Amino acid sequence: MNARIEIDFPFAIDPRGRTATTDEADHVRDMIEQLLFTRPGERVNRPDFGAGVMHQVFAFASPEAATALEFTTRAALQRYLGDVIEVQKLDVTAIDASLQVEIHYVIRATGERPVQTFVVGGPA
Repeated sequence: MNARIEIDFPFAIDPRGRTATTDEADHVRDMIEQLLFTRPGERVNRPDFGAGVMHQVFAFASPEAATALEFTTRAALQRYLGDVIEVQKLDVTAIDASLQVEIHYVIRATGERPVQTFVVGGPA
């Protein structure tokens, strides 16, 4: 069996002085977080990578905007992580000056069904 080593995000050094690693489920969660919080154009060699959630924190004011953000976020998840996860449900909610993105998904390799909530913005 060829075991994969998943580097933890954000990058850290473990107590042994080595690169910190993580399990499959946490690695998938890390990849989702990176996709959501990367702005398109931020990565030089992949300028189209990202979901653009960060751009929407203060622009989010209507049900139409919520629907549009859910659509674009789902499309980004499918495009970049569709071989790793299957999105079951995606909800975007505005709470004051923050956005909450809740994702229900299946990890294709394990069949695990996590639910993750990511929040951007809010009080400083």
